Amino acid sequence: MRATVLVRPKDGILDPQGDAVRGSLQKLGFDVGRIRVGRVVDIELAAGDSAFAREQVERMCSELLANPLIESVEIRLDVE
Repeated sequence: MRATVLVRPKDGILDPQGDAVRGSLQKLGFDVGRIRVGRVVDIELAAGDSAFAREQVERMCSELLANPLIESVEIRLDVE
C-alpha cells in the first residue's frame, strides 16, 4: 500500500517561499494570484488494512512529517 501525504502551510500562516515564487512568476509575465508552497511525501507501507495504514500515516504526520500548529495535511491511500 502506498500513501501520499501533502503538507501545506495553513491559511493565515505566512508563506515566504510561496510569495517568492509568485513574485518570480509575475516577473516572467504569468498572471497568478496567491501561491502556497508545500511538500509531498510518498510512503510505501507494509500494512494491508487501509484503516490501520491511515492511522499509522496520521501518527507519522503528527509526530514527524508536519507541524500541526502551522501546517495542514492531506493523506491519500492507494491500494496496489
